[in-house]
This record gives sequence, structure tokens and C-alpha cells, in this order.
Amino acid sequence: MSFLNQLKQQAKSLQSQQEVDLQHLEANVAATEAACKTTWHYFTELPRQLNVIEPAAARLSLDGKTPWPAMKQTDFRFDARKKLLRDKEVFDYLALGWRLEPREGGAAKGSVAVNFPPDLERVERRLRAGHVPHERREQRHPDTHRIQLIVFEHELASRASVLITADHDNAVLDIRLACVNGLEIVTTRYAADQWTTAVLDELAKLIVGEPSLFL
Repeated sequence: MSFLNQLKQQAKSLQSQQEVDLQHLEANVAATEAACKTTWHYFTELPRQLNVIEPAAARLSLDGKTPWPAMKQTDFRFDARKKLLRDKEVFDYLALGWRLEPREGGAAKGSVAVNFPPDLERVERRLRAGHVPHERREQRHPDTHRIQLIVFEHELASRASVLITADHDNAVLDIRLACVNGLEIVTTRYAADQWTTAVLDELAKLIVGEPSLFL
């Protein structure tokens, strides 16, 4: 066999592999888009119902010791954005966001005080997770000026969200849950072909505080 024929065979083999890879990517994109469209239809309807119900929020606390009053979940909104992938328009992400506020009365404020690094880290992490408006004050020793206590004065208000980011090439959905049943951020991942209306039902149960298999 001449060297030219060897090159022809090598090129043909590479072209065949590229075609197989492209077909695999196209199948992944199709599965991911189907999952995103299922989410789009579900998230288009879900906020309408939850804004009427205004379900109770989970018990909240920044330090684990000072409970917030009974909170409700309200002002649910849905947003979705698209992007170009290999000259094709596909979903980039789908997001559901809402507010947590006291069920009785209007805006209110609270405060927590911490003096140990682990407690400080926990409180600051929860403030960031919930986008809780707050001010930080330091209490120092009158003689040594060393910090004795850190006080956070904060609003009794938070934001929660579900962010679903599509990874089309790998046919997976990355899920980020912020302040869903607590002032924490939780992440998980689902294969696109496993993402169904039944899974979205479990996510909705998680949001409203009913027993859920989502996580």
C-alpha cells in the first residue's frame, strides 16, 4: 500500500470518528433542549400558583439560635435566557426567583452577635446566600481595642432562587438552590434524560416545604 493510500485511510477513519462524535453531540443537545423546554413550560405556570398561595417558608436563623418570625414566600418570577451553540440557539439557563418576608406585618429588623470564628463564618455565609441587607458593627475592648463581639443588624428579608444551567455537550443540568428551605446554597446535577415533569414536581414540593425526593 502506498503512503498516499495510508494517509487516505487515516483521513477516512478520522472523518468517520468526527461524524460519530458530532452525532453524539447533537443527540446530547437535543436531550438537553427537551429538558429545558419541559422546565420552561413548568416554570411558566408555577409562579402563578405560588404567588396566590404564598407558601410558608422554612424556619430561618442566621446563627442557629435566634429564629426569624414566621416567613412567607412571595413575588415568584421566572426568567430564561438563550445563547448560541455552534450557530444554533439553545437555552443558556432558566431561573426562578422569589422573596422571603414576614408573614405578619411589614419590614422588620433583627440582630445577631457572634464572637467565635466558626459562628462568624456561618452567619456571613447565610447573609450572602440570602442577599440579606445588613450592617456590621464591631464592639472592642475599651483598653486593648481588641474585637470582643461582632453584631450584625439585618432586615428580616431574604431572596431565594433556583438556577438551572444547561450543559448541552454533556447532556446535564446543573442546579443551584439558594435559600430553598434554609439560608444555604445547595448544588446538584441531573442528567437531561432523567429530567421530567415528575422531577420538577419534587422540586416544587421542596420549595413549598413538603416531603421531597429532589435531593
